[in-house]
Amino acid sequence: MKRRVIAIVNQKGGVGKTTTTINLSSFLAAKGKKTLVVDMDPQGNTTSGLGLNKFDYDKTVYNMLLGETYLDNIKIKTKYNNLSLLPSNINLAGAEIELIEFENREFILKKYLDNTKYLYDFVIIDCPPTLNILTLNALCAADTIIVPIQCEYFALEGLTQLLNTVELVKKNLNPYLKIEGIVFTMYDSRTNLSMQVVEEVKSFITNDIFVTIVPRNIRLSEAPSFGEPINIYAPKSKGSESYGELADLVIGG
Repeated sequence: MKRRVIAIVNQKGGVGKTTTTINLSSFLAAKGKKTLVVDMDPQGNTTSGLGLNKFDYDKTVYNMLLGETYLDNIKIKTKYNNLSLLPSNINLAGAEIELIEFENREFILKKYLDNTKYLYDFVIIDCPPTLNILTLNALCAADTIIVPIQCEYFALEGLTQLLNTVELVKKNLNPYLKIEGIVFTMYDSRTNLSMQVVEEVKSFITNDIFVTIVPRNIRLSEAPSFGEPINIYAPKSKGSESYGELADLVIGG
């Protein structure tokens, strides 16, 4: 099976990017797939959500992007089988300015990940909630993207902006990039709005893009504070079931 690099992207914050990154990665690893997670968000919540203290590391993704160290020097094996991480913390926020003078700065992450081609089945990248040099690095390194969308009124507007961004990246930087799937997060079956958002988005996308739904789930909200993915924290919860199904879709893709 050819290794796949998947970026978890949405230009809006609070839509479930980090939750999706943590839980999709954990399920892929649990299903026997060698998985590398790249925390490209300066908030470092993916690092924390996998049970690691983001302030424990002198060298992070930030130092790698600046060319101060190599990928192998910052990679951490998590306590979960088949799951490794490139950690991040608030230092990464400075990369935006510091990379301005770098040649081919949009392709730095790709350069490092290309050296891991035969080591992993999947590389999952958690992106920041803005279109900046960090997100562009993720989009240039990725084969596909998965878009988490919160079931709210302006969901389609955000998706339209993102599709425009993807087309620009395809035209100018990464012609092979494509959207693999949409993950509807915080879905509430009791509200008409959630159902309307799902139907509206489904009518807007092509048939080759998969759609999966993650219901609003208290266990999913609690899991990060314990530093555990949902399949460890609450394996029988609805949230765990949904992310397990997402992992199956990704493996089958």
